[in-house]
Amino acid sequence: MAHAIRKEDALEYHRNGRPGKIEVIPTKETKTQRDLALAYSPGVAEPCLEIAAHPEDVYQYTAKGNLVAVITNGTAVLGLGNIGPEASKPVMEGKGLLFKIFADIDVFDIELAVKDPDEFVRVVKALEPTFGGINLEDIKAPECFEIEQRLKEALSIPVMHDDQHGTAIISGAALLNALGLVEKDIAQVKIVVSGAGASAISCCHIYIALGANASNIYMFDSKGLITASRDDIDEHKRPFAQPCGTQSLEDAMKGADVFIGLSKGGIVSQDMVRGMAVNPIVFALANPNPEITYDAATAARPDVIMATGRSDFPNQVNNVLGFPFIFRGALDVRASSINEAMKLAAVKALAELAKEPVPEIVNVAYNERSLYFGKTYIIPKPIDPRLLPKVASAVARAAIESGVARKVISDWDAYENELQNRLGREDNLLRYVINKARQAPKRVVFAEAENLKVLKAAQIARDEGIAIPILLGNEQAIRKLIRENALQLDEVLIIDPRSESHSAQRDAYGDIFFERRQRRGFNLYESRKAMRDRVHFGCMMVETGEADALISGLTRNYPDTVRPALHIIGLEEGVKKVSGMYLMLTRRGPLFFADTTVTFNPTEDELVEITRMTAREAKSFNITPRVAMLSYSNFGSSDSPEAITVRNAVARLRNQYPDLIVDGELQAGVAFNQDLLKENYPFSVLANEAPNVLIFPNLASGNIAYHLLQEVGSAEAIGPILLGLKKPVHVLQLGSSVRQIVNMIAIAVVDAQEKAARQS
Repeated sequence: MAHAIRKEDALEYHRNGRPGKIEVIPTKETKTQRDLALAYSPGVAEPCLEIAAHPEDVYQYTAKGNLVAVITNGTAVLGLGNIGPEASKPVMEGKGLLFKIFADIDVFDIELAVKDPDEFVRVVKALEPTFGGINLEDIKAPECFEIEQRLKEALSIPVMHDDQHGTAIISGAALLNALGLVEKDIAQVKIVVSGAGASAISCCHIYIALGANASNIYMFDSKGLITASRDDIDEHKRPFAQPCGTQSLEDAMKGADVFIGLSKGGIVSQDMVRGMAVNPIVFALANPNPEITYDAATAARPDVIMATGRSDFPNQVNNVLGFPFIFRGALDVRASSINEAMKLAAVKALAELAKEPVPEIVNVAYNERSLYFGKTYIIPKPIDPRLLPKVASAVARAAIESGVARKVISDWDAYENELQNRLGREDNLLRYVINKARQAPKRVVFAEAENLKVLKAAQIARDEGIAIPILLGNEQAIRKLIRENALQLDEVLIIDPRSESHSAQRDAYGDIFFERRQRRGFNLYESRKAMRDRVHFGCMMVETGEADALISGLTRNYPDTVRPALHIIGLEEGVKKVSGMYLMLTRRGPLFFADTTVTFNPTEDELVEITRMTAREAKSFNITPRVAMLSYSNFGSSDSPEAITVRNAVARLRNQYPDLIVDGELQAGVAFNQDLLKENYPFSVLANEAPNVLIFPNLASGNIAYHLLQEVGSAEAIGPILLGLKKPVHVLQLGSSVRQIVNMIAIAVVDAQEKAARQS
């Protein structure tokens, strides 16, 4: 899906905090003098000597086996061309980021001030001892062919130029599935290719390996059809030369079964598509503007199967479907190369995966009710969590079977499970929440719209399709901020609850408020006056259905937001008391903390209710709750009143909600130590998998825990999320960042969706 990205937003993203997108983090303890003695001198001598005696032990004692070099000279960067090594670094860091988040592969990006192929090869050969694999990137043709080939011959670690092979592998999978849908034989189809660069040539080699006939491939470069009679074609284009002829692209496409575009936007007309064979296949992969747009192609030929390089249309051919998982499989068996068998294994694994039922997280991400194999879904989506185990294991297996693996995997089920757990099964929670919000954006009213961070977050939420913002505050002040910061919020509704133009609405809200609070300390005058306050006004908008959710608290005390929400909106049916939860995004996955903001010393009844609501909230994020009821006691080791309260709450929860995974009372350290649990408390339902919902015995412990984890443990905190209100009102932390506000907006929208579904 397309995202509106402003230049200043992109620059701010890259420069804020620690410049760039990557860092190096120690993987061993380094706290004590003994740690340092083990890490460096004298302890480091021992692994050095072992590796000197047995070079393969470098994979046992160092990070080499999970370290890939992303190497470029900046001569062919994205759609930017020859911009040089320094200017290419943001792209290479981005590539490293993708390796990490999709396959847990560490990357050093290396930008070389070298254009001569001999010098490039010499430098990279000298780097071999450092890395487990080499990903060549953004090197112009034809030098890229020579560089890759020479490095593959010289090095004993995997080398791949992703610009050549990435698109080939992904489009190969898409082509296999498209041909299967229209029941055409790859050996018989006529394929027209616009473009003759590294990617196009590699695509054609893959298609031939899959069964295509080279004589049926019509390849065009900037000078026209590649033919044997031309004296300006190099050795890389020659295998695809037609015997003779001077056909135009338009002529060649007449009767063609397949068009592959790897050239430039707008060169294919609707008439050219109309002239193709029945059930044509069009892969217009030029970025950002395809050779023909998706809408134009499908309008010209309703029977077309269309793919592009764009995420805002079906069938995106995206290299991220390939390189992270190919390298993962190659590294895990210590392959000496990435050979044709491994590439074809990736092609076939991707093709087969597209035919399997699609996980709900993928449907949500792409705003689909139910994706299924067919014309608009011929390749998997990049966020599909099955890609890592399926593709990496297929590549690893092919490496072993083709004889390039130096490590053999015997238990494939265990390997796939290890791959699945590398990133954490819940690693994409925030992405899931944002994508779910996009499915049905809600009207979110902001009580503090005179704050620049709120306005920036509102714009992002609107641009990303997460929410429809409503801004409360002084209109003149808000519009001044919008102008001064070049924000695109001119069309957004702005309401000043204090202005005379909204006096009728304010009085109507005041009358409703008076009706509800007239015997609870409010007279009519005070009720109407209360509506001048933006939180009261915003809560009333939500209550009357003129908005779907309220966000406040950036510059207010917590009770100043919660109290109006309780007075105006009230509690869900069956709920006796509101509670507060924080969602903590940690390195080991998301954790739900409750109660962190409302209930000082919860009773047994309140603990049961807090747990029930928190577990329900976890389920709304597509997570199966595993609840640890925390204490300083472990399963009866103390009979203090607090421990007994938690113990009794656990017993009641198990009785009332037998499907809920819950245990306690237990200490936090014990809850996350599976070995200790198995050894000492093997009966615990948390012994095999750590909890993701933590219920604290009192507000102090919960509040302290989330603050410590946020500040010392570098976890990202989202919240406080109010649980138990009839309609969504959510409170920001004092001083929240723009990112934190956007996250809270997404959660408020999902909360509104869930509450609407329960009430319908």
